[in-house]
Amino acid sequence: MFVGKVIGSIVSTRKNDNLVGHKFMVVEPLEGLGDPNAKIVAVDNIGAGIGEIVLVATGSAARIGCGLEASPIDAAIVGIVDDGIGITGVN
Repeated sequence: MFVGKVIGSIVSTRKNDNLVGHKFMVVEPLEGLGDPNAKIVAVDNIGAGIGEIVLVATGSAARIGCGLEASPIDAAIVGIVDDGIGITGVN
């Protein structure tokens, strides 16, 4: 899991049937919490918006965390950060 900032969204009208109805966001890890050049596309089932700081689960935890065990995803936004004491870039 990592902490990142939502910097954009992806629109895909044609996709795997298991992904229909899901929103995709582009997330950039916060400085010091991952490679800031390694942007990732994550499924967003919680309604994060551009500019928000989020928790992102990766790998099998992403599928399980958002109830999409049979879906071809490896990153999911699983939380929106309200406060991050000691984390650069969070409040």
